[in-house]
Amino acid sequence: MVCAHVTKGVPCIVGVRAFMSENALTVLSPAHNAVPQTDSPLVLALPKGRILKAAAPLLHMAGIVPGPDFNDEKSRLLRFETNDPGIDVVRVRSFDVATFVAFGGAQVGICGADVLMEFDYPEIYAPLDLGIGGCRISIAQPKDRTGREDNPNRLSQVRVATKYPALTRRHFAARGINASIVHLHGAMELAPVLDLSHLIVDLVDTGSTLRANGLEETHTIAHITSRLIVNRTALKTQPERITAIINRFRTALASGTAQAKDQQA
Repeated sequence: MVCAHVTKGVPCIVGVRAFMSENALTVLSPAHNAVPQTDSPLVLALPKGRILKAAAPLLHMAGIVPGPDFNDEKSRLLRFETNDPGIDVVRVRSFDVATFVAFGGAQVGICGADVLMEFDYPEIYAPLDLGIGGCRISIAQPKDRTGREDNPNRLSQVRVATKYPALTRRHFAARGINASIVHLHGAMELAPVLDLSHLIVDLVDTGSTLRANGLEETHTIAHITSRLIVNRTALKTQPERITAIINRFRTALASGTAQAKDQQA
């Protein structure tokens, strides 16, 4: 809503400010009171894709089995009941899990450490490293530039393509480099090839995509695994229920470790 009145060529934005002020807590801040009633199911946010596949055995060992529609690729449902009436699961983009938990839409989630590093939500507590989804956040650049672009002794600023703008700025700022961010959500490897950026910062698993596009890693920023995360407000208001879920995953991890040792013996 914008006022039609214009003073010296500047539109009146009183209405906009009033609207933003009135809705600021809803739009910009995590909802500290967004926790379910005691008799409502807790919501566990699960990431789509490879992390979900890696988490499936762990969920089973934790005694959490989603309904049959959960594994139906044709299903349009996003929220599913489980064999436990006290737990529902939702399936969301991996980059959104932390936001769902921080804002109280879900009370528990499985989230990559890369997402936690990027958003750094104070409303999230990450009690367990699940040891799945292992990869790394790395800097990469064209092979013919290796040794030049990522040298902090030769650069004061650099243009970087990434889906991790906050993490990337922090990394380069700590080295005295001003990073100009080209914010992309995919096809990162194209950015240096098409002169959108000098470098990229992205998740790397095998590195095959980098090599196929003439890039190579020059530096590893962090090694990444997935974590069990919980909403701090939910943990305070429903400590027994949240702690029970944490303990189920802790027991599942211990059981998985024991099974792996038995197989190696």
